[in-house]
Amino acid sequence: MEFDYSTVLSYSIEELSIGVLWAGTVVLEIYKDCLRVVIVQSKEILMKPKSDNLFHFTKTINVLELILLNGIYPKYCLEDVRWMGLSGLNYLAFPISCFCDIPLSRIFEHTGFYGQYGVGLSKKWGAKNNLNPVAYSPPSGQLQELMKFFFKTEIEDNEDLKREFDMQAVKLWSLIKPTYGNMLVHRDVVEKEFYQENEWRYVAPIMSKIIDEENFSEEKDEADQVVEEFKLEIAPTDIKYIFVKSDTDIPRIIDFINNKLGDFPLKDLKILQSRVVSLETLSCDI
Repeated sequence: MEFDYSTVLSYSIEELSIGVLWAGTVVLEIYKDCLRVVIVQSKEILMKPKSDNLFHFTKTINVLELILLNGIYPKYCLEDVRWMGLSGLNYLAFPISCFCDIPLSRIFEHTGFYGQYGVGLSKKWGAKNNLNPVAYSPPSGQLQELMKFFFKTEIEDNEDLKREFDMQAVKLWSLIKPTYGNMLVHRDVVEKEFYQENEWRYVAPIMSKIIDEENFSEEKDEADQVVEEFKLEIAPTDIKYIFVKSDTDIPRIIDFINNKLGDFPLKDLKILQSRVVSLETLSCDI
């Protein structure tokens, strides 16, 4: 839809909160409980900057099926911590599960890197499970400086307080990410603009250890088993999207839902089937 002339629209505040605005020369006026929008020569739609859902992607349909069946397990993942300035320490692994709330208009840059199978879960589910947006900080930003202060602070004469302080500091550390940095992908270093990823993160509530890069390969599997009990449970009603790579994957996922998720109410499974979307088809409309 295009406008070649000035158009005046009125939205209630509630309507505007879930609606889409047209781009162009826009003048906003508040009148009682309505927001009046004057649009001049509008040509395109402005998409929402963030999704209402949290997306989690993986590279294979097998893993997607395991997520639908068992939930999402936290895994130890190496994170770029060079910004801490610790001698000889470039990467540390924390037990986390990663999500994002990027809009669907940007989903393909994300799936191209992280995988073309996944789920979209409601933010209500995220809040219930204590997910948190990652805090991004530029070099020498105040958040990075605060973390360095915590790391250098020593608490003496109270071992219990020191242990609690250290645990909480590590949790905070696991939620801080540089705006730009590196990722290790099969030991290859990949430069990433992390700030564009709109990441949300679940951190296992009990961290038995953090693992440095040198010991990661040797210790990861055992450490992952320790935090398995803190997996994220998922019910069909929590799921707003199931993403598959192509249309040919859809029958397999539908059969999986029917054959493996029978403990859930039938009406919930019918709705869940309607939420299977192929990226192949979605790419034609975005």
